[in-house]
Amino acid sequence: MNATLGAGFVSLGLAAAVLGVVGVGFGLATRNGRLLARSGNYVVLLAIAAVGQFAVMERALITRDFTVAFVAEHGSHRTPALFNVATLWSALEGSILLWVLILVGYLVAVTWRFRGHLGDPLVAWALLVMFVVCAFFFLLLAGPAHPFGRFEPPAGYDGPGPNPLLQNHVLMAFHPPVLYLGYVGFTVPFAFAVAALATGRMGEGWLVQTRRWTLVAWGALTVGIMLGAWWSYEVLGWGGYWAWDPVENASFLPWLTGTAFLHSVMVQERRGMLRVWNLSLLSATFALTILGTFITRSGVLASVHSFTESGIGPMLLGFFALVVATTVGLIAWRGDDIRVGGSIDSPVSRTGAFLANNLLFGSFAFVVLLGTVFPLLVEAANGSQISVGNPYFERMTMPIGFALLFLMAVAPALPWGRADAELLSRRLVWPAVAGGGSMVLAVAVGSRGWAPTLAVGLGGFAAAGAFRQLAPAVRARGLRGLVGRSSGGMVVHVGVAIVAVAFACSSSFLRQAEFRFESVGDRASIAGHTLVFEGLESVAHPEKTEVRAVVLVDGQRYTPAISVFPFGGQTIGTPSTRSSWRDDVQLALLAVPDGPGPTIVRVTVQPLVYWLWVGGGVMAVGTLLAAVPGGRRRDDAPVEAQPGLSDVVA
Repeated sequence: MNATLGAGFVSLGLAAAVLGVVGVGFGLATRNGRLLARSGNYVVLLAIAAVGQFAVMERALITRDFTVAFVAEHGSHRTPALFNVATLWSALEGSILLWVLILVGYLVAVTWRFRGHLGDPLVAWALLVMFVVCAFFFLLLAGPAHPFGRFEPPAGYDGPGPNPLLQNHVLMAFHPPVLYLGYVGFTVPFAFAVAALATGRMGEGWLVQTRRWTLVAWGALTVGIMLGAWWSYEVLGWGGYWAWDPVENASFLPWLTGTAFLHSVMVQERRGMLRVWNLSLLSATFALTILGTFITRSGVLASVHSFTESGIGPMLLGFFALVVATTVGLIAWRGDDIRVGGSIDSPVSRTGAFLANNLLFGSFAFVVLLGTVFPLLVEAANGSQISVGNPYFERMTMPIGFALLFLMAVAPALPWGRADAELLSRRLVWPAVAGGGSMVLAVAVGSRGWAPTLAVGLGGFAAAGAFRQLAPAVRARGLRGLVGRSSGGMVVHVGVAIVAVAFACSSSFLRQAEFRFESVGDRASIAGHTLVFEGLESVAHPEKTEVRAVVLVDGQRYTPAISVFPFGGQTIGTPSTRSSWRDDVQLALLAVPDGPGPTIVRVTVQPLVYWLWVGGGVMAVGTLLAAVPGGRRRDDAPVEAQPGLSDVVA
């Protein structure tokens, strides 16, 4: 029954999306406002289909209905309740169900937000684009993904459960949905960008209407990336949180271009410049989410995150090519309408700084994209398999990161027009003192090497610059001064500075060693921490059996383990981490003896890892503050009003 009902909802969704494309397309072609106003009916059908198919699959997983092929392949009676629910997005077909649910959720929100303007051609074109995207993903579900296939389980059948790595930490339940909220959320500003190109309404009105949609998507993607880094750190046990894995890069790429857009859009709103660039950034951001989906779900690159090969790879690659070709064609078609006069008053101005900022973000994205897809290009060209490792990414991105930190401090202090030396010295003297003091402090507490010391200095410079911007608003309005686009952005800058310093210090001063404990009471020391081995213990769970090493770290008990999952004899490590504001000590159990012999434990000590998660939290709070209206008249109002949408409530 679940298989039949789920397949029915997939068919309903595909039919509703196609009807939406045809209905809105015909309404636009004939300029029939009544047809456009009825687009909400198709959205209702899509919502019923998306919620229905998701609920049916969750019901099948919860009840262990092994007649559904997806449940038979990934479900199990042994899987704990939380991970059983999260099994839906642990594998290819179910992850597409989650993607579609979030996509339709955004479509419902856009339709409700502009419910009184469905007849406006700009809104109608945006809805048409979203209907096309929905139709494509429902086509995946109806075709190669096909989550509701049938299976005839033999008597007493029990499935293998999800990948052990995906049921070894609670963040599995939260990281993918939050990441998808960001990934899918960029569909909304992309749809309005295409709508602006299609209608020729190239003023700044469409930017005003999509500003918060972009900010919400960017914020969700930021939190999703941070949760993924945290999950990796807590589960994989190699002592790190970011490995430039291809799928990590796939989520980082749209974050880079989305961040560039959030900065450059202010130049367009204020000065009427960079229209082509902003449209290109939005189109690139959406296209990169599709490319990231292809990398994650096609299996073309080896990754701990990627799913197995499937037939959806060619379809995703084809859709990516369609998005790129369509947006490039539209931008070329509207080229004369998009280009407007305008020039930079001075390179030493906020406009000049934002342009430099965008060039740096663009270079960063290009470096990451090249390192990610180069193995694919080489394999396609001559069949050779190569990999691009961490040294490439670290060497190429480090100078760009330093330059971005510097601009992050300087740009907000610059006026939109020409800046003089006196103004700059007055606004930057205290941030510069804070940056210099940070470097001195870093050296005093043991920092060695120019790169981490410079990172600390630039981080202090950037954070102090943000606080300098926030101080007048807080003095004038109290905590309300933190609310609004400008102040929220400065809070995000503080979070970025914290993350940058923590990243530089934790990666530069990592200490790692393996210890062989022969008997209870054996002791070891590393980086000022004392370890005492207290023996082994075994703990049985329904889904796995753990063999734990009991180790005292500075007197506190920690239990790194090796977990054995009975189905297929899969064995994975479960590290144990002692986290503090100063440093983290992570223990990973590498080997336990069958009889007499040593227990091998790898110990990793890293400073300031705790502050990575603090910085990510500050960025999330800053995003929320930036999304809330500040209650003041904006000093960056658009240079022109946009007919048709200028009166829509922002």
